[in-house]
Amino acid sequence: MRSTFLPSRLARRFAGDARGVSAVEFALVLPLMMTLYLGGAEVSQAITASRKVTLVSRTVADLASQVSSISNASMNDMLKASSAIVSPFSPNDLKVTVSCVKIDANGKATIAWSDTLNGTARGVGSAVTLPAALNVANTSLIWTEAQYDYTPAIGYAISGTLSLKDQMYMRPRLSDTVTRTS
Repeated sequence: MRSTFLPSRLARRFAGDARGVSAVEFALVLPLMMTLYLGGAEVSQAITASRKVTLVSRTVADLASQVSSISNASMNDMLKASSAIVSPFSPNDLKVTVSCVKIDANGKATIAWSDTLNGTARGVGSAVTLPAALNVANTSLIWTEAQYDYTPAIGYAISGTLSLKDQMYMRPRLSDTVTRTS
């Protein structure tokens, strides 16, 4: 009689015991919560880096379009300013190219001059394709391109390095074109 009574009493005691339930629930929920937390932090960093790239392209274009001529020293200062803008991210992974695009009477757009930071300048005289709304005959534009190679700290194995890019076009403000001097 005792042998049949013992398993049912143990089963009732086991079913009523709640001492380990919290630990089991925590162990099941912890990986999900950590993934959400770390994923949220990583996405936030990537969005911040993307905004910095946009700010770099806009700021350099704005600075270059506010003058009638740019010297080597002024251009170096403008490009170095982009390193301060991208902070706290590494400026070594930032590439900035600023170019003056001249549009002739036939609407053909070519590079008048180009300078870069950590990248490759566009060839003088090379043809470029502009958005239709900006392709106005006998005008010029300042065209800034920025690229940042963002490497996620946690999700690198999943996404690898992300190439964040942006570009900005601005018309010169003080003259018809911005000339480049030594």
